[in-house]
Amino acid sequence: MDLCPGCEKDLPWQQDACRRCALPLHGTGAEVCGRCQNDPPSYDRAYSAFHYAHPLDRMIQSLKFHHKLTIARLLGGIMAGNLAHHAQPRPELIVPVPLHPARLRERGYNQALELARPIARRLGIPIDFRSVQRQRATPAQSDLPATDRHRNVKGAFTVALNFRARHVAIIDDVMTTGSTVEELAVALRKTGVETIEVWVCARAALGR
Repeated sequence: MDLCPGCEKDLPWQQDACRRCALPLHGTGAEVCGRCQNDPPSYDRAYSAFHYAHPLDRMIQSLKFHHKLTIARLLGGIMAGNLAHHAQPRPELIVPVPLHPARLRERGYNQALELARPIARRLGIPIDFRSVQRQRATPAQSDLPATDRHRNVKGAFTVALNFRARHVAIIDDVMTTGSTVEELAVALRKTGVETIEVWVCARAALGR
């Protein structure tokens, strides 16, 4: 699956964002948003290729809910091209946000892992999709109001005791409040991870 130059130009590219949480800054001239200055997240920096807006939002929904895995290869390839220029030094491992086993059986695939595959190939970084597990079958974050999302994923992730990487990149499709990647970053910090990046395909403009 490829995009013509016109269609690619029409995608909602992320141009001006907080380097800590990737929240759109809308030309404020700041490098870090006020929220991250006052309450920094548990991860060190974040990258988003796009705003979560039309037509990218429909593409991601088709990937997640309609088995359009070619979209993951397309969007993951775009992310990889951008990250090849910006991801220095590169992480030791890529960790896709895991699905609970029940959700994985229902869907048949993890969209975060599918996005990670072309990125891993392009950047030469191994993917670890076994060391981190989602231990609670939580409701989908997209079905909850922003105020309930942090509580929904509290304690949702476990990390294998033998996990030893010091620099990792968490990959997910969309970041809205940031609660999911924050909770995963907290779990990774407990194992001794020193540097955590978050790489997402799209960032919604609701803050953490």
